[in-house]
Amino acid sequence: MAAGNFKIVVPARYASTRLPAKPLLDLGGKPMVVRVAERAALSGADEIWVATDHTEVLAAVEQCGLPVMLTRADHPSGTDRLAEVVESRGWSDDTIVVNVQGDEPLIDPELISLVAEKLSSTDVDIVTVAHPITDAADFFNPNIVKVVCKANGEAMYFSRAPIPYARDHFAQDPARTTLPAGMAAFRHIGLYAYRARFLRVYSQLPPSPHESIEALEQLRAMWNGFRIGVVTSDHLPVPGVDTPEDAKRMQDVFARAQ
Repeated sequence: MAAGNFKIVVPARYASTRLPAKPLLDLGGKPMVVRVAERAALSGADEIWVATDHTEVLAAVEQCGLPVMLTRADHPSGTDRLAEVVESRGWSDDTIVVNVQGDEPLIDPELISLVAEKLSSTDVDIVTVAHPITDAADFFNPNIVKVVCKANGEAMYFSRAPIPYARDHFAQDPARTTLPAGMAAFRHIGLYAYRARFLRVYSQLPPSPHESIEALEQLRAMWNGFRIGVVTSDHLPVPGVDTPEDAKRMQDVFARAQ
């Protein structure tokens, strides 16, 4: 795939249980969602859109001169919001679209281009990213999503539960302070590349039972037989912003950079 032959959409939902008005969080004088879009632009994408459900976010992004679209407020997931952008923009079925989360202001641009490149060279429906887990606390943390893959690198399942569960090892370590040597445990990094064709289909699918239970939208795709390729990154991305504590940490990072 030639450089730049993909689009980026940054879904930016205004409401957040733990951090209200999260897209507008001030990071060094700019809203967080703008920081995300500016960072994503370094990936070489030929088009970047912010997709929001709120007029305040729309106005803030427009003020910074970036492409932004006001989408419906009733989308059950960010992926559904991307599907609306695909239809509105009239992108062809083969267009590669990367979903960059709106709370990742330090996203690695090379990782964005990596998933786009990987999708262009395979016949899977989605490409996403994983990173090895070496710490037992991370493995048992439900806020860190785990992924188990097949031999061909495609995902078998994503879960907030500790998978794969090393039964015999944890029987010997009931405090669950260590992981078995050599166990392939991976955390999922929430970056996705899709073809527009898939997004058009996805938006018509009802949420799956597992998606609702785990609160993981990619399980809707797996439930309906779509294939997800997983690329492994040796570099753990900087954590995004999900809580007030995360927000303070990120504001400190941008304050130091000025």
